[in-house]
Amino acid sequence: MKYIIIVIIVLLALLTFGLIIRKKHNAVIERLEKKKLQIQHYPIFEELTKVKNLNMNGQTEELFERWRNKWTEVVDVDIIKIDSMLFDAEEYIDRFKFKKASMIEKDIEDYIDKCDQIKNEILSELEELIGSEEKNRIEIEQLKELYRSARKTLLAHQYSFGPAIENLEKMLEEFPQKLDEYEKMTEEGNYLNAREIVLLLNEKSKNMYELISEIPSLLTEIQTKIPASIHELRTGHREMEEQSYYLQHLELTKNLDRIEQELKKLEEELANLNISYVSTRIQEINDEIDNFYDLLEKEVYAKNYVDKNCDSTYKTLNEVLKATKEVSTEAEYVQNSYRLPEEEAEIPKLGLKQLEVIQKRFEVLLSRVREEKSAYSSLQEELIEIRNEIEQIQAVQDQFSNRLKNLRIDENKARAKLQSLKKILQETDRMLHRANIPGIPEEMDARLEEAEEQLFIVMQSLQEVPLNMNLVNSNLDQAEKCIQDVQKHAKEMIENVMLIERIIQYGNRYRSNPRVHELLLQAEESFHNFRYVKALEEAAEAVELAEQGAIQRIQELVQEEMFEKTKH
Repeated sequence: MKYIIIVIIVLLALLTFGLIIRKKHNAVIERLEKKKLQIQHYPIFEELTKVKNLNMNGQTEELFERWRNKWTEVVDVDIIKIDSMLFDAEEYIDRFKFKKASMIEKDIEDYIDKCDQIKNEILSELEELIGSEEKNRIEIEQLKELYRSARKTLLAHQYSFGPAIENLEKMLEEFPQKLDEYEKMTEEGNYLNAREIVLLLNEKSKNMYELISEIPSLLTEIQTKIPASIHELRTGHREMEEQSYYLQHLELTKNLDRIEQELKKLEEELANLNISYVSTRIQEINDEIDNFYDLLEKEVYAKNYVDKNCDSTYKTLNEVLKATKEVSTEAEYVQNSYRLPEEEAEIPKLGLKQLEVIQKRFEVLLSRVREEKSAYSSLQEELIEIRNEIEQIQAVQDQFSNRLKNLRIDENKARAKLQSLKKILQETDRMLHRANIPGIPEEMDARLEEAEEQLFIVMQSLQEVPLNMNLVNSNLDQAEKCIQDVQKHAKEMIENVMLIERIIQYGNRYRSNPRVHELLLQAEESFHNFRYVKALEEAAEAVELAEQGAIQRIQELVQEEMFEKTKH
């Protein structure tokens, strides 16, 4: 009984599964049926009737018959075949032969897709044919108008096209012939071939429009503008040579002759309608001519510069030479009193050597100007270099001269600084002796002695002959640092002494505490032995033991007191 129930359950499961699969296949069949009907009932024959508005001859008639036959075959053969296959698939599904049903469903899908592709090809070719006729009709009228306009332009302005007129007219002669071919093909219903002629004429008309637009301006460049520029350059070249300009390095005459020869060849190229090459070369020639103008203009500016600056350069050179000699003499005199580093002492001598070389270069430059056999542009470059080098030497010599003048000022500043440092050290010493302290620690005495020794070193360096100001300033810096350090430590020590006294006074109220009393006794002993840092630590420890935070308040009071003393 148990096995019977299991078998029944399995059979029911298989039946349910089969029904589900069959439902899915039925859905596929329904979808394929809809696709088939869409193709079957598409109004292809109605679309094909649009062709009858055209000339039903030649190519149009052939296309119409081919499309009609193709679609007839689809309807009478392929659709019937699909119906048969759909029927077979339904039978397989009803009999639960799903594998065979799937195979035939795939074949049906392929058949339907094939029919759909045929439909799309027919519609596409039909649209192309009808569109070609419409485009041809519109564009051919535009082409006829362009032809008439081009013909009129050539007749009215033949002189503007020069030797190119003959080939342009030949190009135009092709248009009527092609237009006749177009009309004939249209009448014969060969609209697609007629479309090819329209496209060809479009291309030719664009080319013709470009030629008619550009040839007159290119011819004007070749026959008028460039020759005028060449004539102007030749005239300017001749006039400048008469004014003593040296222009042989430009080879202007040779280059202008070359351009004139090329213009004849460019006119031949233009007659052959090779406007792309001609346009490029004309642009390059114009750039070359502009460069010739620039070169001539550069020579004019260069001559003006040389004429304007030769005398002033000669004057400046002599002034700098004289000033450098004076600086050299001054340096020798100053070196009796001050020691200069070797490289500094050589500055005037090096400047004189450089100026002698520049002087010779300038003399050569002047001779080249007088000979009139050098381009002014090269003379200008040389003159600019000479002037720049003179300015650099002058700047170095002026800087060195100021250095010499500042030596005396630096010496006076150093002596004044020395006196200032002496005064600071004396005031620091007085401040220590006026302060109410038990005594001065050995460490502070050592600092004072070191500061005095540094001042002595500065005084010794100021007595040397010749005076080495670099050494003086170095010693002075060391002395200043040492004295500032002494002054800082002295102030800190005095402040610590005051702070110790205030702490001990404050701590006396807590002497009943044995530990506080002991620490205060130790602090007093250290204080009288001039060990102020240790005394401060011991006194602070005692008070903090008795009352935390008291040291901070005492320090603030002492700082205020110190501030008041410094004010007065």
